[in-house]
Amino acid sequence: MDVAADSLVSRAAREVSLRADELIHDVERSLQREVPQVWEDPDIARMTAQNVAEHVLAALAGLVDGIEPGRIETPAGDPDRAGRLARRGIPLSVMLRAFRLGQGVIVDRLLEEMPRLTDDAELISAAARTLIVTMAGYIDRISEQGVTVYQGERDRRLQWRLSMVNEAGMRIGTTLDIARTAQELADLATERFADLVTVDLLDSVLHGNDVPGEGSLTLRRVAQRSVVEGDPVSTIRPQQLHVPAQGSPPARALITGQPSRRIRPAMPRDVVGGGQLAHSTLVVPLRARGSTLGVAQFIRHRNPDLFDDEDLLLAQGIAARAAMAVDNARRYTHARATALTLQRSLLPQHTAEQSAVEIASRYLPAGAQAGVGGDWYDVIPLSGARVALVVGDVVGRGIHAAATMGRLRTAVRTLADIDLPPDELLTHLDDVVIRLSAEASTDPTVEAAGDIGATCLYAVYDPVSRQCALARAGHVPPAVVSRDGTADLLDLPPGPPLGLGGLPFEVAEFDLPEGSLLALYTDGLIEARDHDIEAGIALLRQALAQPAVSLQATCDTVLEALLPADRPHDDVALLLARTHVLGARQVASWGVEADPVAVARARSDVAQQLSRWGLEELEFTAELMVSELVTNAIRYGRPPIGLRLIHDRALVCEVSDTSSTTPHLRRARTFDEGGRGLLLVAQIAEHWGTRHARQGKTVWAELNEKASAGFSARDSL
Repeated sequence: MDVAADSLVSRAAREVSLRADELIHDVERSLQREVPQVWEDPDIARMTAQNVAEHVLAALAGLVDGIEPGRIETPAGDPDRAGRLARRGIPLSVMLRAFRLGQGVIVDRLLEEMPRLTDDAELISAAARTLIVTMAGYIDRISEQGVTVYQGERDRRLQWRLSMVNEAGMRIGTTLDIARTAQELADLATERFADLVTVDLLDSVLHGNDVPGEGSLTLRRVAQRSVVEGDPVSTIRPQQLHVPAQGSPPARALITGQPSRRIRPAMPRDVVGGGQLAHSTLVVPLRARGSTLGVAQFIRHRNPDLFDDEDLLLAQGIAARAAMAVDNARRYTHARATALTLQRSLLPQHTAEQSAVEIASRYLPAGAQAGVGGDWYDVIPLSGARVALVVGDVVGRGIHAAATMGRLRTAVRTLADIDLPPDELLTHLDDVVIRLSAEASTDPTVEAAGDIGATCLYAVYDPVSRQCALARAGHVPPAVVSRDGTADLLDLPPGPPLGLGGLPFEVAEFDLPEGSLLALYTDGLIEARDHDIEAGIALLRQALAQPAVSLQATCDTVLEALLPADRPHDDVALLLARTHVLGARQVASWGVEADPVAVARARSDVAQQLSRWGLEELEFTAELMVSELVTNAIRYGRPPIGLRLIHDRALVCEVSDTSSTTPHLRRARTFDEGGRGLLLVAQIAEHWGTRHARQGKTVWAELNEKASAGFSARDSL
């Protein structure tokens, strides 16, 4: 060891120490000029100034005392400062360059001091070499320590970012609700990342448009969250519409689709709570599938750490996951709304007027997660004052299920118009489902094409005979409540679901006293996650047995008893029907002999009955209609022949016989003596048709009082 050189270094360091403040100032000016990044943030600038002073004093003290580089005591706060630089996003190269710049300034000042202490060039040269070796060893040592701490902090932050991205994947998009998804983004970011988060979506996107209108950047505040409880985080309230200022970071993000990072000057005060200004802000567009949905802003005003480029990448990753979840929720919401609108348009908007039953109904779509299904109900007036009650359920969900439901409902109405018995109607409906399934399996436009299935319950109630004929195709059995309040399920043959083909359906008939309550429903009413079907049926019977002021109130009671407070897990259709009876005052019937002479007697009987009902103005048209129908039955039917009049909302005339031959409407030629009977009936009647029974048929015609009152003999010629 060159003692003289060490002594000269020590003397020079002692002299410079007397002007340590000037040396510290020179180092700071050098750093400000060469590495301005550490002076942009006031907190980092203060930390850097303190760090410079401590390192300068530590280095001079070590040189004065002649301590080896490895034994010079480094400042106690060095590891924490390195970690703070890493957290603030200051590059490692900047930290190392600052060390080298500080070393250079210190060495230069000591070298300038040595010639003032001696004119021995060889001694100065030796001292310079000693100084450089000592300072290099010291800088290498603190650099190595700083790199270790810095890299450890960076690795920790990398693991944190990875864990946050993974957490975002689990916490954002847990539902198909747009507002909740946006709030999940805000909640996660404020817990782990930012002091204030706002999420704004384009109002046009929320209304179903993938691209906003030209010049339209109207945003809706969907979610926001602040780390300060109760802090009025923004003058823009949730669900409030607003337009970002032209040229502002949110507007640029929406137009360009590019994120931005801003350091002071801060965001406007209307987006920061408590009157505080943000010192660091990230503005990230929410983009999914090539479309911009909105913008998210991540703001720090309490956390002293500034957002860095890696934070911007993290915010982009989280926002991308949120945007995809929002887009999925948006698409699902629009698809569900479309399916629900379609389904509601296909369901009966109001029940047709009829006297057989009093009707109350409910339809509830499933919750958002499940999607719209294919449940439906219908009330169809039939001939003879009868009514058909229908409830069905199509397998599957979405628009295709709703469209299939509409086609099946139309098919049921068409088949009901020709007065098919319940078992025959279900047989024909089974064929319809099989054809629809075959079409769907070959249609490339139908997603997840496959077999179409459905269940159905079809009931026909006759208020004259008080009989109800029912058949079901894989559907849950109906319930009936007697007048004494007892609720039971009707024991019906099960029948296979629609779409299987080749299996028979059976009809069951029950006598229903006046005032009986018939409940038809889909399985979504009695099936639930918290109880099985048996428990659901028990709850249904209890709810139906409770006294209520009206059928509408009974519907509400049933739904409250069986369904959760929020939306059900499956679609629910409920149809309640309280039976009425048409008694002797509204129905008159006679037996008719198979003799043409009996036609005159039938006309006379009809005229007398109409007089009792006060319908004298219909006598001519009714007698003419009865004359033609009875004559046809005598000529082409088989006895016994019956005639029945029903005075309901219209005057119904029915002529029955045991022949299964169906009369057909045809136009007689000029010189034909016959063939005009049914044509005349069709002109007189509002509706007419034929229905078949197990033995024979019934030809019926309805005479509207207002439409037929002015019909005269001259009109019939």
